[in-house]
Parts: sequence; structure tokens; C-alpha cells
Amino acid sequence: MDILIRGGTIFDGSGAPGIRGDVGIAGSRIARVAERIDGHAGRVIDASGLAVTPGFIDIKTHSDFTLPINPKAESKVRQGVTTEIIGHCGYSVAPCLPGKVELLRDYLSPSAPWLPFRETSFPAYLNTFPATAVNAGMLVGHNTLRLMVMGMDERAPTRGELDAMVTLLEDALGAGALGFSSGLFTAPGSYARPEEMIALGQVLKRHNAQYFTHLRDESNGVLEAVDEAIQFAESCGVHVEIVHFKCSGLDNWGKAATALDMLRRARDRGLDIDCDAYPYAAGSNPLKNLMPQWVQAGGVDAMLERLRLPGCRDHIRSDITRDGLNNWGRIPSWECVQVSISPHLPQFAGRTLASIAAERGQDPIDTVCDYLVDDRGATRVLVSAISEDDIREIVRAPETLVGSDGNCVATDGTVSQGMPHPRFYGTFPRIIARYVAAEKLLPLERAIHKMTGATARALKLEDRGLLREGWRADIAIFDPADFRDRATYLDPHQYPSGERTCVMINGEMVVDHAHHTGALPGVVLRRAADGRVR
Repeated sequence: MDILIRGGTIFDGSGAPGIRGDVGIAGSRIARVAERIDGHAGRVIDASGLAVTPGFIDIKTHSDFTLPINPKAESKVRQGVTTEIIGHCGYSVAPCLPGKVELLRDYLSPSAPWLPFRETSFPAYLNTFPATAVNAGMLVGHNTLRLMVMGMDERAPTRGELDAMVTLLEDALGAGALGFSSGLFTAPGSYARPEEMIALGQVLKRHNAQYFTHLRDESNGVLEAVDEAIQFAESCGVHVEIVHFKCSGLDNWGKAATALDMLRRARDRGLDIDCDAYPYAAGSNPLKNLMPQWVQAGGVDAMLERLRLPGCRDHIRSDITRDGLNNWGRIPSWECVQVSISPHLPQFAGRTLASIAAERGQDPIDTVCDYLVDDRGATRVLVSAISEDDIREIVRAPETLVGSDGNCVATDGTVSQGMPHPRFYGTFPRIIARYVAAEKLLPLERAIHKMTGATARALKLEDRGLLREGWRADIAIFDPADFRDRATYLDPHQYPSGERTCVMINGEMVVDHAHHTGALPGVVLRRAADGRVR
């Protein structure tokens, strides 16, 4: 054996209680799991007093925006994350067709301000993805496909345009993409009606692929949006994952229990549908996406020209007064919206839009419009709009999974800029420290199951997510009493506590007693024809 993990409490990812034992690693796989393993090993890790678990699987991330420039994935691996699923919310950086690089770059600028874009097919994207610390499974985004074929047109596709999207989707799935993601909350995905989505869903069915959706509405129409996802699962017969599930806005607090019951009843009648969530009361989005959907029609340049017009601002003010923020609902004030990353106005990171408006002596809507113009539409913000009681309801629900909705970043280098959401650094330890240890909402073994075995089942990962002999050696070792999130909204660039934390990916040590080794053993995961991912 190459590595022997001795004397830890083994939580195998199945949801079973922990048992004291040893784990032996040979090459990239788990060689033995037993109460006691004797014999020689190249290295012995004393895990007494520590939890030994499968590596955490972050089912919902946007690390495709940062992994190529931060391949060490520090903020994720230090949380115990060994696998990330990327390309969510309809946003993927591939395919990028000839002549469309600037279009995609401008569209994704609030999410990927530092990423170099290039023309690429989806197969070429997978084949040339750089070496990284984590395993990565890729999704192809509906917004990206629509952008490549139709731009930002607010209409249904023609037959030829739908066929072109189908061809691009087939190309990605044929290369091994795990599935297809949608962001029905924002343009141009919001322009798609159910008929368009179901036509694309039938392609998923033919390929045994999966569908991951940012609901059409997570605020005032959240229950109707959940029903739309359920209807998609019923019509297309594929696995559906509702990502970063929430009920946003003051008028929608308390609806989580109803939505979760809708999902349980759908599963009871045989549908394959899941959801995941992050354990924070604030979410994150491009500032432009908080505006009424019509504001983005025609693309970034058209939006910026529109925002300069007083009449446009009056219309925005009226819509937000009536409906609240797009996809976020009604919030107490603009004090709930904090600048996170602002490529052209970095001095405002961490400031709320209310404080900037007060400083300028402006109405907040004028401040928002001016800010978007000055930052060329690239601003990203944090929005505090979620009820802590709903978070608890979601976390304790046995069926819900855990996803950070965060990029892999670091405390230095390019990706240390701005003030990102603390979930980038703290999602997984926060579940353990706050909801397991402090609030005792669920036992540790069930929390680990949500982050490992249950997630692997939903993704159809063939040999990851459980501590089993012969399975991949993706393993996290940590002290449950000293594994706490330290990142905050005003000081987000902080790794979790835990001096004894170790993380192995494909049998290689990536985090060794809280220090990154520099190893990049991650692989690109691909879906086989039968739907299994390896």
C-alpha cells in the first residue's frame, strides 16, 4: 500500500454511523477498509480523533470560470471538496463559435471577469481542459447555446435555430458532457418556453444525460417554477436537479416546506428529481440580472444605452416597486445588496448600493443604473433575501444535497480580487460546524451522506462518493470539532479552520495538514452511453 490512514472514525458516505478503522490506498484506488490493517505502507497518517470520509462532491459550482487560472482550486480542496460539477445556470464557456468570442465574453463578464475566452467546440473544450487539483464534470449551458444561435433575441427559435441548438447539444453530450443546464431566470434563457426546453430534454433522454436547472423564478413564482421542473422530469424521463434551491424575497419566506413536499410527492410517483442548496441567507448574481428582464434585451451594449435614458429608469423603478427584484423578490432595502466583484470600479467592493446612493445623494435606482453603465454591466453583487428558517428546513430535509454555487478562488493571485460570497470558502464546513455541531439539525453521518454518497448517486458517478474497496481514493480527513467556516461577507478570503485537515484526490495528497501540496491529480469526468459517469 502507498498510504495507510490509521485509527480514524470512518464515515463511508452511505449515511451509516461512523466506525473506527483503517483505510489503505494503493495507487489511485482504495485497497482496503477494515477495523485494522497490518502491513507496510509508504506513508501512515494518524487519523485518531479525526473523521475519514469520501471527498465532498460540489454538485453546483461555477469553477469553469476560475479553474483554468486557479488550477489548485484552493478554496474548494481546503473544504474537503474533491469533485466539482461546472457549467451551471445555463452558463458554459463552450461551445464558443467562430466570431462569437466577444459576445460570450461580454455576456459572462460579471461571472468570469478574468477568464480568457476562445473559439472552441465542446469536445475540444473537454479535451484541452487544463490539469487541475479537483475532478471536474462539465455541463453545457442553454443560455450559451441560445447566445451562439440566436444572440439575445426575445422570441421563440425558428425550426432551423432549434435544430442548431440540438446539434450543439448533441455534440457536447457525445463528447461526454454530464448533461445540460438552464438559467430560466434571466435572458436569453428566460425567453424559452417549456416547448423549447422539452425539445432539448428529449435529446438528453436519448443520451441518458441529466438536466440541471436554475428555476425560472426563485421568488414570487417559485412554486410554479418548481412545478415546471417537475413537469420537465415527467415529460422527458430524465434526472432533474434543481440547483441552489431557495425561496427568495420577504413575500416568499416559509414556502420551502411546500416546495420540498412537492418534490417528495414527485419522487413518490417515480420521478427522478433532486435539489441542492447552500447554507447562507445571501445569494450572488450579476447586478444586471436583478433588473426587470426586458432591460437586457439586445445584449450588453443595448442595455447600457437603455440605462442612460430617464424614461427607462422610471420604468425600472415602477417594475421593482411592484414586483421586487427580478428572481429575488422584495427586499427590505438596497442595504441588502452588496457589491462583490466590480472589475472597473474595484474600490466599491464590499459597499452596499444603499450606502453608495446615500453618498452620491441619489435615488437608489439611479445609482444602480449609473453603476452598471460605469462598470460596463460587469458588476456582481450579494443579495440578502433568504430566510434562515427556510435554510434550516432545506438543510434538515433528508433528500436535499449540498452545493456551494461558488467558484474555486484563493487568498492570493488574480482570483483573490473583489469580495466574493463566503460560500466559495465555507459551504461544506459550515454545514458541519453550524447545522450539525451547533444547531444539531442532523447527525454528522447524514450531513456527510448529503455531500458524498447521495450526490454521487444523483450524478451517477460510477466509483466515487463512498469509501469502498476498489473505488477511487477521493478522501477527506478532518477534525469535526475543528472544521469551521471562517469566511464572512466582509472578509470572505479565509480558508476553514483545521490544522489536521488532509485531502486526497485519485490517491494523491492535495491538502496535507492544511497545506496545499501543489498536486493537480484531478481528471475530467465523462458520461458514458449508459449514463454512468467515470
